[in-house]
Amino acid sequence: MAVSQPGSSSIGQPDYWWFRARTELLGAALGDFVGSPRRLLDVGSADGPSVSWLRGDHQRVAIDLDPRGLTPGRDVCASALALPFASETFDVVGAFDVIEHCEPEARAVAELARVLVPGGRLLASVPAYTWAWTDHDVRAGHQRRYTRRRLVAAVEAAGLTVRRSTYGFAGVFPFFAAERLVRRVRRGGAPAEQRLPQVSPAMDRVLTGLSAVEARVLRRRDLPFGSSVFLVAEKPG
Repeated sequence: MAVSQPGSSSIGQPDYWWFRARTELLGAALGDFVGSPRRLLDVGSADGPSVSWLRGDHQRVAIDLDPRGLTPGRDVCASALALPFASETFDVVGAFDVIEHCEPEARAVAELARVLVPGGRLLASVPAYTWAWTDHDVRAGHQRRYTRRRLVAAVEAAGLTVRRSTYGFAGVFPFFAAERLVRRVRRGGAPAEQRLPQVSPAMDRVLTGLSAVEARVLRRRDLPFGSSVFLVAEKPG
């Protein structure tokens, strides 16, 4: 099995269409729940561009296993399985495409919940559907993929109350499903390194355009399918 490097591939390709679209979709689905926190913890998103919508006047601390995107003196190189912070420290914790990397899952979610203040909010995203598992997940270091129900159950087991859960990337879902099918067919000859699917400039415009339309929908309603799951949960006061 190939061993992935820690850290988001967006550090090397911040302009890739998926990362730009994720920024817009996460902001649309979860942005209203950020509120006006004093302290915000960004777990595993040290790359920055995907969480630009989290920036504000509050104190923001990032942790990541990959030190490349961390700011010395502010951020911390650490694991989500053992957050180096006291309990009830942060008003908001973001964990975007993080939980699927963590084993045991329950320990990671419990840690995210532990550092939240009462009334604090967890904002999270994970990849969707076990049937979509391919060599990409292996090289990315994923432990699992999710349904909305599976993620809600994991978060509620940690004592949090779910405020919103929805699928995301519904607009580009046909392209996602087709790409996963091609990966399954070609997996015998797949390269050892992690590689993002290349798209032409024209396809880039199509995919980002569809995601922009979806972002407008996500501001008003939940979506019944998609290649990601987005969630907001609150720690009881």
